[in-house]
Amino acid sequence: MLEARSPHQEGSYWYYAPNKGAPIAFALLFAASGLTHIYQCCKYKSWKVTGLLPWSATLFTAGFIMRAIGAFGQWDDLGIFIASNVLLLVGPPVYEGANFFTLGRILYYVPYHSPIHPGRVFSTFVALGILIEVITANGAVLVANSDNTVSKQNTGKALLKAALILQIALMVGFVALASKFYLNCRRTGVLNNKIKRPLCVLLCSCTLITVRTIYRTVEYFTTASLNIYNVSDLSPILKDEWFFWVFEAVVMFSNTTLLNVLHPMQWLPRSNKVYLAKDGVTEIEGPGFEDSRPFLQTFIDPFDLIGLITNKGRKEKYWDVLDANQKESSSPAQV
Repeated sequence: MLEARSPHQEGSYWYYAPNKGAPIAFALLFAASGLTHIYQCCKYKSWKVTGLLPWSATLFTAGFIMRAIGAFGQWDDLGIFIASNVLLLVGPPVYEGANFFTLGRILYYVPYHSPIHPGRVFSTFVALGILIEVITANGAVLVANSDNTVSKQNTGKALLKAALILQIALMVGFVALASKFYLNCRRTGVLNNKIKRPLCVLLCSCTLITVRTIYRTVEYFTTASLNIYNVSDLSPILKDEWFFWVFEAVVMFSNTTLLNVLHPMQWLPRSNKVYLAKDGVTEIEGPGFEDSRPFLQTFIDPFDLIGLITNKGRKEKYWDVLDANQKESSSPAQV
């Protein structure tokens, strides 16, 4: 699929003449993955949880289509170059967003071991993810447009570096939260396959996205430190196209395929009101995990540290009440 490395192409915004076959192949592969995600969202009725997966695959499909257009003699078209780069840069954070929603659903399933209100995973991590997405898109546009002044391009590079570092930091926080939850479940013996499998899928997905993000971070730090007008000074990571295909295309396609083959919602209940009893076997439908605090307060303090310190706003642990009722109803009548 990958041809021999093309030499420097005069006038190409990519430095080289982009490979022609690879972007077409990956556009088709991501399109197939996106259609599969649409089918799975319908099958598992999980649009609210995994609805971002088809969207992220669509972004990658569009990005590779634009790159394919550029490869066929349009490598000097600035609009195509910018569109391709922006679409491919904003795709991975959308996959992250889908992982955030999925972890929230897992926490709803075992609310008594959740380190954070499950709904706050949505508001906190997704809001931060959107912020990173905006920074990434703006930085990519400024960097990709070579007609911009040096000052604007440097601003774009700084935005991209900041966004990529923030993306790694956000992923570290996400993995730490998931790991804490995993250990809580294992310690109390409720870590069954319906919890373990989707968690493992999420952690594998996070690993793949992080590998890609590290590659992009190195790439943009390298770009920022070089004189782009001196071709001989360019790093191989910028001159050799195979870096992109291995650490961006292959890694991210592995991620979307993983989420197709091991779709997390095949193990989780459709409703977030259904939770696992502390016996690790019984599933009970409860009232749901609510947080009556104002939205802004839940965003700023997702762990409700103020409530823990002041001992105010304590909420009834409905799972304890329902578990107790379940035991009473299952106990033999005393004569």
